[in-house]
Amino acid sequence: MLFQSQIFILLFLPVTLALYYAAAGSRTLRQIVVVTASLIFYAAWDVRFVPLLVGLTLLNWLIGWLHEADPKRDWPIIGVVANLAVLGVCKFTNFFAGSFAALLGMEYTPWDIILPLGISFFVFQKISYLIDLRRGQAHAYPLLDFFMFVTFFPQLIAGPIVRHNEIIDQFAADPRRAEVWENLSRGMVLFAIGAAKKLGIADYVSEVADRLFTAASATGGSSLAEGWIAAAAFTLQIYFDFSGYSDMAIGLALMFGLRMPYNFDAPYRATSIRDFWRRWHMTLSRFLRDYLYIPMGGNRGGGARQARNAIVTMLLAGLWHGANWTFVVWGGLHGIALAINGAWARTGLRMPALLGWALTLLFVMAGWVLFRAPDFPTAWTVLRGMTGLDGIGHVKVDHAVAFAIGAAVALVGPTSQQVALLKLRPIHWLAVPIGIVLLLLLLQSGSRTPSEFIYFQF
Repeated sequence: MLFQSQIFILLFLPVTLALYYAAAGSRTLRQIVVVTASLIFYAAWDVRFVPLLVGLTLLNWLIGWLHEADPKRDWPIIGVVANLAVLGVCKFTNFFAGSFAALLGMEYTPWDIILPLGISFFVFQKISYLIDLRRGQAHAYPLLDFFMFVTFFPQLIAGPIVRHNEIIDQFAADPRRAEVWENLSRGMVLFAIGAAKKLGIADYVSEVADRLFTAASATGGSSLAEGWIAAAAFTLQIYFDFSGYSDMAIGLALMFGLRMPYNFDAPYRATSIRDFWRRWHMTLSRFLRDYLYIPMGGNRGGGARQARNAIVTMLLAGLWHGANWTFVVWGGLHGIALAINGAWARTGLRMPALLGWALTLLFVMAGWVLFRAPDFPTAWTVLRGMTGLDGIGHVKVDHAVAFAIGAAVALVGPTSQQVALLKLRPIHWLAVPIGIVLLLLLLQSGSRTPSEFIYFQF
């Protein structure tokens, strides 16, 4: 059940909101509504994975209480290992077994393991809780609070990666408080903006990216025009796809009276690679910083150690994104870039902002080629094409309007959160154009087969 699908917008969401606000007077009842709806939402994808979601949630909740009862035994570490083991078996068994077999020159038949939807996100969410528990920065929560924290459907599949201390305390607040109508309206506007990003930009430019990357894989050649348009198409696709999802998720949460952390802040305007990671998938960046980079030593211990910590952190980030060596190399390249950025910063030299922006965007676009390509030969074909070594060529750019609007929105103007949550004023007549936009988006979602969000595969 996709956020932008008609069944979600016309049935699931209004029914869930109606039941939630009907039960708003009782914290227990409204939480039961949300947890039940969230499990139905997850089951709509594949009911076979509901026991895994419920079982892991119960295990982590139990570990919280065991730790409070016996803090001398390292229950949180046991929990972290258990979570990583589940993630490893589901996501990386075939990857590591296949890589090992290839190293030995052996044949390998992949096991029939289906990756549970959203497992990378809700495992990271639980790990952050367990580590905070061990640090004394968290405590055991009531079962219903913990279940709602983990399964809350807006962020269950692809984030943002919400920490316990960012949302659980909000469960006590009555959603019918004074700002209820503001929350509903601003949440709906942000949801509509996210849907427009996905349906009006990402889904159109994805057709160009898919066609050109498929052609590069099939023919082993890519001209200058094809290479750059392929890279630009995916650069826009992944941003508007994932930031669109995040806007929809944050907007949905706000309709329930809950505020989730932002996940994007105009990343393609970054003037350094450090700045980029402060703006791109911000909840993942904070997770990597707080639970990997800083515990390894962070910026302490000199430049060499800082570089090592950055590279190791980003290699693991790349591996988290997918069981493919292209993701690992993509992460490693970003780690090297962060290490170089750190070394440059320590010199005290300053780069002109425009030059920094251009270099950062070029590096990010080249990295997205590796991220998108199914294998190294395809990535090399597109990157080689971008250098012009295979000729200049020409290509018809379909959906040029989506390209132009996407580039403009990504590079100038306020962000979607600034528009919906800060700049928007309560003017009654705005309901009409927003309603028209939602209607057009509904018609658009029904006119073609809905496409999944890119980060659903992670």
